[in-house]
This record gives sequence, C-alpha cells and structure tokens, in this order.
Amino acid sequence: MRILVVNVNTTDSMTRAIAAQARAVAAVETEIIGLTPRFGAESCEGNFESYLAALAVMDAVQHYPHPFDAVVQAGYGEHGREGLQELLDVPVVDITEAAASTAMFLGHKYSVITSLDRAVPLIEDRLRLAGLLQRCASIRASGLGVLELEEHPERAIDAIAAQAVLAVEQDKAEVIILGCGGMSGLRERVSQRTGVPIVDGVAAAVTIAESLVRLGLTTSKVRTYAPPRPKQVSGWPTFFTDHAGK
Repeated sequence: MRILVVNVNTTDSMTRAIAAQARAVAAVETEIIGLTPRFGAESCEGNFESYLAALAVMDAVQHYPHPFDAVVQAGYGEHGREGLQELLDVPVVDITEAAASTAMFLGHKYSVITSLDRAVPLIEDRLRLAGLLQRCASIRASGLGVLELEEHPERAIDAIAAQAVLAVEQDKAEVIILGCGGMSGLRERVSQRTGVPIVDGVAAAVTIAESLVRLGLTTSKVRTYAPPRPKQVSGWPTFFTDHAGK
C-alpha cells in the first residue's frame, strides 16, 4: 500500500517531519510518500494561503508519477479536500476531520490547540462543514506561528501544553487535538502534561486511510464528488488526466 501524505506549505523540513510521523504509525507494508507542493506559501495561516494550498496540493498529487492507494492532506483547517475527492478514485483523508472523528471515540468533548488565533475561525468552519463541531469544546491558539513550532520546539510544547491544560480545566475537554500539521511528533510530550488523550491529525489520518484501503472503500462518485465535467480549463497550474491513483 502506498499513501501520499501532502504538506500544504512549501517548507521541506516540515514535510519530512510530517512524513516521519506518518511512518511511525503506518503498518510495515505501507509506503509513505511525503510531498511538498511546488508553489505556495512557506506556512498556511489564513484564507489566502489556504486557498492557494488547495490548488498546490491538487497540483502536487496530479504530478506524482507513480500509482498510489490513498492521499492524506496534512493541513489542519485548510481548504481543498473536496477537490481532491473529485479528482481521485482513491480515498482522500484530511487531518482535520480525521483527528476530530478519532477524538470522538475517546471522550465526550474534544478541544483543538492550533497555532495563531486567526486560524481559529478557519478550523471552526471546516469542522462545522464536516458535521464535527458539536462535540468540540473549544479551539484555542498557542500564539505561535507555524514556522515557530519547528524553530522553537521547547517553547512550542510549553505553549501548546498550557492551552491544553486550560481546555481541560476550563472548557471541560476530555481529549486534545493537535491542530496543525507542524505539531506532528509532539503528542507524547503534551500528553504527559495534561493527562488526557492527545490526537495527532497526521497519525489519525494515515491509520484511517489504511483502513479504508483495506476495506476496499473510497469516495462515492454518484453526486457530490463526481469527477469534474470535461471542459476547457484555462491557466490551471496542474493538468487533468485519467490518473486516479491506481
């Protein structure tokens, strides 16, 4: 089984960290391919960058030359999952929805700890659209930008853990979600400080993608995610082919 794990920004070191976290939880026979978009922002922290990332991720997947069995979109609260589902016949899993759905198996309410406060409305909207917001106790910002999470890991852990403790004590969350792909690999250290289950979106998405492939399930094509209708598309940075993964 081969799973493409696509970073939503153009920072290669973050792609490597995300792919490493994916490999840590994947089955031995699963091959993880980390992809970095060839264009876009170095970090995604707002609507403009998120919409740009949606195009960039589709472009990266369409340019991957080999067969694959599933795609994980590794951006928390980012746009684009729906477009990938139209383009591909293989399972597409977004870490936002994967983390939230996993958290709901573990406790009554979950909270998300993300990067900057400006990302909170984007995450709220994506969870609402996915029908997952009702079980969300809160979405809290660590106050650190995406790149700062990588540059200052100890400070990042302190900031994330502090907000996680507040989410448990004040918001009554029973599960914490790490709401940024750049937080991959911090789960155990944050868990030690909070005493509650910590869900890493990349890890959750990879295991869900593996399960869907093993079950022989993929996106329904009868209506919402039917393939794009054949038409002339001008200036599109990617290319449309019949390549659907397999």
